[in-house]
Amino acid sequence: MLFESERVPQAVLKLAIPTVLSSLVMTIYSLADTFFVGMLNNSVENAAVTLSAPVLLAFNAVNNLFGVGSSSMMSRALGRKDYRTAYRSSAFGFYCSIVSGILFSSLCFFFNDGLLVLIGADASTMETTRAYLKWTVLFGASPSILNVVFAYLVRAEGSAMHASIGTMSGCALNIILDPIFVLPQFAGMGAEGAGLATLISNCFAVLYFLILITVRKGKTYVTISPRHVCLKRYIVLGVCAVGIPASIQNLLNVTGMTLLNNFTSVYGADAVAAMGIAQRLNNVPYSIASGFTQGVMPLVSYTFASGNHKRMKEAIIFAAKVVVTSLLAVTVIYSIESPFFISLFMSDGTVVSYGTRFIRGFCLGIPLLAVDFLAVGVFQAVGKGFYSLCFAIMRKIILEIPAIIILNTLFPLYGLAYSQAAAESVMALLAVITLTRLVRKISEGKPVDCAGRS
Repeated sequence: MLFESERVPQAVLKLAIPTVLSSLVMTIYSLADTFFVGMLNNSVENAAVTLSAPVLLAFNAVNNLFGVGSSSMMSRALGRKDYRTAYRSSAFGFYCSIVSGILFSSLCFFFNDGLLVLIGADASTMETTRAYLKWTVLFGASPSILNVVFAYLVRAEGSAMHASIGTMSGCALNIILDPIFVLPQFAGMGAEGAGLATLISNCFAVLYFLILITVRKGKTYVTISPRHVCLKRYIVLGVCAVGIPASIQNLLNVTGMTLLNNFTSVYGADAVAAMGIAQRLNNVPYSIASGFTQGVMPLVSYTFASGNHKRMKEAIIFAAKVVVTSLLAVTVIYSIESPFFISLFMSDGTVVSYGTRFIRGFCLGIPLLAVDFLAVGVFQAVGKGFYSLCFAIMRKIILEIPAIIILNTLFPLYGLAYSQAAAESVMALLAVITLTRLVRKISEGKPVDCAGRS
């Protein structure tokens, strides 16, 4: 079995590489929206996609609540051979995801105007942003959330390849549909067409996962059967102990992105479009870091629960070496070729100039993401949700959001891009110290309280 007998480097890579590829493809399809909308050379259309990003990122709060929470619970249950809890955890995550998606859509419907103002839309971008959100949120919240949560649940039992195929198939379809719906020589829907493409692709991915678990019935612990739905205290608390901190972490990311967009919008649509492109390019190293984290999490959860702490430690160290090296390479490439990457999306000279400065600012914090993300992933894997919550609060509320305000005051507009580096320089150091102490404590056999035991 991969979790128990495969050599650590091979086990980590078998879990992480498909997950990284899946994360990268999801980032590429996000870039595809920006790319094809950018081909219109209309800053208002591109700004609509940028301004909508915090709302779509808010989905990750639910993804992490029921995806990270349920998958961590599942992997730890499998490590203890507690198969009933594994079934119950997956069913709980599935049905809660559906309810949350319906709630998202309802809130978007009833508070649409207030939401648009909140994310920074003005008179010039209001209607275009509304049209994009109609497909991605009003109609698309549930399939978008289920797509990601399904991937977490399938990956929790070691089926990283199937999880990646599901998400990547939807992303590939999105990339195919984008030009058809967006460009004027076809449907000509602009940013609204990108939203429609996203909805269709997420529905396709969900259909893949439904077929997968139907075909593998009896061979998988991922279930949507109502008879496995359980609201017992140990299930709810076990999922929420890890999921709620992970969810709050993403809500804080939404807050930070919304604040960043609001500060940028003061400088006009060109600046907003450039910041959106830079943020999406910055999502590539984010995807690498989060992909490795998500990939190694099931192995860490399983080895922790089964008591194989030496194997757990080896997995963490190997993952850290690979992901830090990868992000250093991305940093060098971005620093040198930033004008080229920005110009791929919009050829406007002002946008390219803004975007080049923005991406070079983001670059300073990229290598540090690896350490921070890996530490949070390990905390989630072993059920230490409170640790990840503290990290989220430290990163956004104490460090990054004040940095956005201060740096924008000192260096108007361009200082915004350096807030990530300011926060991550502190977080990386804190991550090394905290993670080292936690792993040492586990290795020495000292008790580590975690939720989720029946």
